[in-house]
Amino acid sequence: MLKALKKIFGKGPAEQPAAQPAGNTPKHVDIPRSAPPEAPATQLADTAVTAAPKPRRQSSSKPAASPVLAWALEDFQVEPAEGKTRFHDFKLAPELMHAIHDLGFPYCTPIQAQVLGFTLQGRDAIGRAQTGTGKTAAFLISTITQLLQTPPPSDRYMGEPRALIIAPTRELVVQIANDALNLTKYTGLNVMSFVGGMDFDKQLKALESRYCDILVATPGRLLDFNQRGEVHLDMVEVLVLDEADRMLDMGFIPQVRQIIRQTPPKSERQTLLFSATFTEDVMNLAKQWTTDPAIVEIEAVNVASDSVEQHVYAVAGSDKYKLLYNLITQNDWTRVMVFANRKDEVRRIEERLTRDGISAVQMSGDVPQHKRIRALEGFREGKIRVMVATDVAGRGIHVDGISHVINFTLPEVPDDYVHRIGRTGRAGATGTSISFAGEDDAFALPAIETLLGRKISCEMPPAELLAPVPPKR
Repeated sequence: MLKALKKIFGKGPAEQPAAQPAGNTPKHVDIPRSAPPEAPATQLADTAVTAAPKPRRQSSSKPAASPVLAWALEDFQVEPAEGKTRFHDFKLAPELMHAIHDLGFPYCTPIQAQVLGFTLQGRDAIGRAQTGTGKTAAFLISTITQLLQTPPPSDRYMGEPRALIIAPTRELVVQIANDALNLTKYTGLNVMSFVGGMDFDKQLKALESRYCDILVATPGRLLDFNQRGEVHLDMVEVLVLDEADRMLDMGFIPQVRQIIRQTPPKSERQTLLFSATFTEDVMNLAKQWTTDPAIVEIEAVNVASDSVEQHVYAVAGSDKYKLLYNLITQNDWTRVMVFANRKDEVRRIEERLTRDGISAVQMSGDVPQHKRIRALEGFREGKIRVMVATDVAGRGIHVDGISHVINFTLPEVPDDYVHRIGRTGRAGATGTSISFAGEDDAFALPAIETLLGRKISCEMPPAELLAPVPPKR
């Protein structure tokens, strides 16, 4: 892997300078507003986008000021621990440290420690890490620090975000925006999110009501705002691309290229790119959009498998639903996530569970956005016991306290297995995954075991777990 990275970027992690936590020199002090957008030759084949003229619309109120600080950085110190990096070691702003302290995270995860060591010095970075590793907090802390250190220009207009975070799914955008709100609550920075399927006028009204410091968006909805002249990206100081491999899979890269061409040149912005895998396509995109990036790799397979107890039941396809129903009811599980490969499977499973008295919701592309958000909140609050999801819809779901993940059908792509079981065993907790291997999907198991580097024992379910489902009364 390192040889491949060196071939593309010229240096790997072993050749990077040692991270200096105290180094907070911002990369971007003043971005020329007249700078032309970047348009690499490799991107010229895409359809060009011409943004509408920038409206001379200033805010009717002054930017929110940071609260008066009654505390200092020293108030959030924690004791040193061998092998651990404290957030305090990076000498972050007291406003940011207060928010981190409220969230109860005194020590960095491995990717946070490595990424922040580079990005707080202004370096671009690409990271290989899956969900559950803390990567979201890593790029948010870096982004917030940049915005706090560099005052906004005086001639600022509405609809000009200073930081832009692009993610492939609506659920992931909502999750990132919520995390950003928690981390910025003492800073006076404004966070906004744009996703498809939500009321456009409502999102526009929010955009017109105050300055936008951090914008989190899906590619399609962001282009809608950009092409209508409501959002202009010439002031972007920090660009974050999350789950780049998933954006490739979903066909979003042409849209992302159009968006990036509206931002300042890569030499005048900081770019952070994260992906679960470093495929050749992902690395080529990173080469186009970053400048001399630091490369950070976290083995997420170990992160997931170490905290998740994994089981496989060999079961006929006709018995899968009985097994699912009995596992949930006989064990009285209250927060379970079930994955299936197709949207029609997800719908049928959710309908049968609901009919049989188990509160359940489905999460797939067929469900309207407002219903998906309501379903996610109900699941997060514990009002709903089971969420049934496809891989695309479930990828951006981060809910604490999921005790069990059930693979009703094994995924055809091994990486998706790791993403699925990563929904449980998060934030230091342990979890359990149970996969149903039937005659139609057992073929996927060897590739999953190869990815994990070990065998998963396959067993027959106990007879009581195959008992008939009680008839509906």
